[in-house]
Amino acid sequence: MEYVQYPKGTTIIRADKVEPYFYVLQSGIARAYSDGENQQITFWFGQSGDVLFSFNSYINNRPGYENIELLANSALIRIKLTDLFLLYQQNLEIANWGRKIAEQELIATERRLIDRAFKGAAERYRDFTAQSPELIKKVALKHIASYLGVTQVTLSRIRAAH
Repeated sequence: MEYVQYPKGTTIIRADKVEPYFYVLQSGIARAYSDGENQQITFWFGQSGDVLFSFNSYINNRPGYENIELLANSALIRIKLTDLFLLYQQNLEIANWGRKIAEQELIATERRLIDRAFKGAAERYRDFTAQSPELIKKVALKHIASYLGVTQVTLSRIRAAH
């Protein structure tokens, strides 16, 4: 493992590339996004203590679909996936930790998908502000609007109503 620091705006994980690293965000903020037609679609925000990795690279050793960009100067712990998998083979507790992280990320992804399908934009915004109030002040509104699946104009209207 190694401690690394990157400035705001650094993309540490790139879509369409097999990513060799697994990260733990020590400080800073990150977002995961995919490039859509004429826009970037944000689908996740990370904060201190969160893990950052490409699921497809981690599980299948294949190129991922997501980019992960740092939205603030950040400090991270980084480990090569090959080294992490070797640790999994050598230590059952670490292997179970890795399994639990993957399970928790899957549950969070499922929750976001269900919320997007069944909750209105205003309710998604209320949930977002309740779960991550500090992000409202630190993340560009265009990223929050994309995450919520609305335009910036719609987000402004929702915010004005609250």
